[in-house]
Amino acid sequence: MNLSTICSKIELILSDVDGVMTDGGIHLLDSGEQFLKFHIRDGMGVRLWREAGKRFGIVTGRKLEAVRRRAQDLWLDLVKLGIDDKLPAIDEIAGELRLGREQVCYIGDDLLDLATIQAVGMGVAVADGVEDLRHAAKYITSVPGGHGAVREVIEVILKNTGRWNEVLTRYGGNSSC
Repeated sequence: MNLSTICSKIELILSDVDGVMTDGGIHLLDSGEQFLKFHIRDGMGVRLWREAGKRFGIVTGRKLEAVRRRAQDLWLDLVKLGIDDKLPAIDEIAGELRLGREQVCYIGDDLLDLATIQAVGMGVAVADGVEDLRHAAKYITSVPGGHGAVREVIEVILKNTGRWNEVLTRYGGNSSC
């Protein structure tokens, strides 16, 4: 099955956070607090996806206030924190939205994401994801996690479904690109 066919079915993108929306680094302050760095273009990508009438959510193993705040900034209502066994959570979200697995794209970076990457319609590994995940993925980003990988996936889907020109036009660009 080619990439355009896979992309044409996608209605929902779900993403891990650490190593996908961040570079996977853990920054510890002397106080013991952690902070995360998110890439701004991923946020714009989520906005473009939502403007296309689609849904985006986060499914991550850790429970951090920073993730909750980023989800609020992106106006996300599909947020699952503290989830190590991700496939059942993704099945639950898809079921609530009346979507099949083939309509779901999931972006991950490590072995906790492997079963999900293999099960969904478009399993995506970030460029610096672990080898076994990259082998299982239907798409591997050209950039590592935390460096606009989510935005890349969103652009790939929109371009492969003929919707990118709508985006360019909406933002004042030349739709002949």
